[in-house]
Amino acid sequence: MSDLPRKAVTRTAKLAALPLGFAGRATWGLGKRIGGRSAEIVGRELQQRTADQLFKVLGELKGGAMKFGQALSVFESALPEEVAGPYRAALTKLQEAAPPMPTRTMHAVLTERLGAEWRDLFLEFENKPSAAASIGQVHRAVWHDGREVAVKVQYPGAGEALLSDLNQLSRFAWLLGPMIPGMDIKPLISELRDRVSEELDYELEAQAQRAHAREFATDPDVVVPDVVHQSDQVLVTEWIDGIPLADVITDGTTEQRDRAGQLLARFLFSGPARTGLLHADPHPGNFRLLPVEDDDGEEGEAEKWRLGVLDFGTVDRLPGGLPDTVGKSLRMTIDGEAEAVYELLREEGFVKESIDLDPDAVLDYLLPIIEPAQASEFTFSRGWMRSQAARVADIRSPAHQLGKQLNLPPAYLLIHRVTLSTIGVLCQLGATVRLRDELEEWLPGFVAPAQDGRGTEVGAESVECEEDEEDEVAAAGA
Repeated sequence: MSDLPRKAVTRTAKLAALPLGFAGRATWGLGKRIGGRSAEIVGRELQQRTADQLFKVLGELKGGAMKFGQALSVFESALPEEVAGPYRAALTKLQEAAPPMPTRTMHAVLTERLGAEWRDLFLEFENKPSAAASIGQVHRAVWHDGREVAVKVQYPGAGEALLSDLNQLSRFAWLLGPMIPGMDIKPLISELRDRVSEELDYELEAQAQRAHAREFATDPDVVVPDVVHQSDQVLVTEWIDGIPLADVITDGTTEQRDRAGQLLARFLFSGPARTGLLHADPHPGNFRLLPVEDDDGEEGEAEKWRLGVLDFGTVDRLPGGLPDTVGKSLRMTIDGEAEAVYELLREEGFVKESIDLDPDAVLDYLLPIIEPAQASEFTFSRGWMRSQAARVADIRSPAHQLGKQLNLPPAYLLIHRVTLSTIGVLCQLGATVRLRDELEEWLPGFVAPAQDGRGTEVGAESVECEEDEEDEVAAAGA
């Protein structure tokens, strides 16, 4: 197999083949129908051929092309089943594996970054990658101290390829519409492009992973492998086994799906509060379900499954945790406080000063979206996700018209994408999740401050008393 294609002209030609190939297959389909085959059968074949080419091109190119494919994969729940079905298998492949780079190329990177004697760092090293993704591939190995490790090696030219792909995809994003109906692709590509430099920096990734590994070291529910060694383009971390979340989605039991969903929600909402960092790449390839053995060495009950978390290349730095605006607006929406919600959204820039909206209409727009946070537990499903997407996408609906007038401030862009991606994965899992429990525990502002009988926040009066006492002491001293 050849090296990762790096020349812009080569990559552009391959990417351009996607929409051009779609047009060619559409012509082929028309010919088949004229020849007497049913539109339904031809349509299925057409979609399957498109899905196969989508995986082949995006997977082979890796870089930004595959990153784009991975981002799309978590949103397939929102697409109509007749569209999503043929693409699902192809997109799921992008979550877990891609064609690997040649062994000689991988060895060259290790020699350049770890030194000519790099093999001495390992007792064992598997040349065949255990996983290959958008900007690097992972090899299983044994570190010189006997620890099993995962060695992530960045593809040569990955940075150039990422930017080139995303720039090219942006230029003809509108042509990809027929392949992924209902998706607003250009903003997604733009946001991915903004994160390129961080994801390529393995030092930043190592810092984020170490912070999570320290915080979750004794956590009973979440496992984060620690960093063993890091250098430019090579990252060595502890190895963890487990069931890939993509496999839980396709073949998991109800208990595994529910447990994975609960722990995924817990990790993503608790992370910012505990580490000041938000894991911003929640596609299934980055998570594992790990069995916990009981005292007899047997695998325990379903509730003892733990969530293994990988890949901290994309994080949002939130030193104060998630903004309390998110929690407050959620709480007030659930409580039906239309005016208060509207004023808060206006203050934060979700509603521009030049636009006037009906607060009750805004509340009606938000309530169906936050349904999972209202109930004590909620079963996520592709059907529910599709209904929400259809409600907002229908140009005849009031929700569509109102949604076009809302604004997404830059500070909330990544939080918004992570939230939507997480919901997409929960819908793929079909998990029943006690989401409200996690929000009450970890989301600032979601739980209303306790008040006394006079409507004063508990704690506020004591603070005032302390301030009064300080003033009296200061006056006495004077």
